[in-house]
Amino acid sequence: MNRALQLFRPQLSSVRLSSSLTKAPAPSEITKENAKFDEVTHTGQAWDQADYRLQRFDISKKQVNPNIAMHLIAERPPKDCGNERIVTCDGGHPALGHPRVFINLDKPGVHACGYCGNRFYNSHVTKGDDMNIHHLNC
Repeated sequence: MNRALQLFRPQLSSVRLSSSLTKAPAPSEITKENAKFDEVTHTGQAWDQADYRLQRFDISKKQVNPNIAMHLIAERPPKDCGNERIVTCDGGHPALGHPRVFINLDKPGVHACGYCGNRFYNSHVTKGDDMNIHHLNC
């Protein structure tokens, strides 16, 4: 056996022992009443304490960024485009992967870009309660 492995063998076994001290319950023991879910990620994933996918977080803690892009975009108010019937959304620099999208604003309501989520409306067509109508343009 390699000399380095012989020196570190006691330390490696202690790591294995410490991770097995907090044993997760069996999946058959989990019910709707006692299920404890971890923090929800930006993709909507949240697993209960018996899920096998949590094994990758035995050594280090799961890190979730609370600043999800869809929440930040939702905080921005829709852009009033005046009387324009068609608006373009390019999402910034073209090298970032957002192509130029042409959005038709003829229907009343708020129209969102399918790539970045920016919202636009035509103030000539959209009045009052029409701001509650949402369209997704891809």
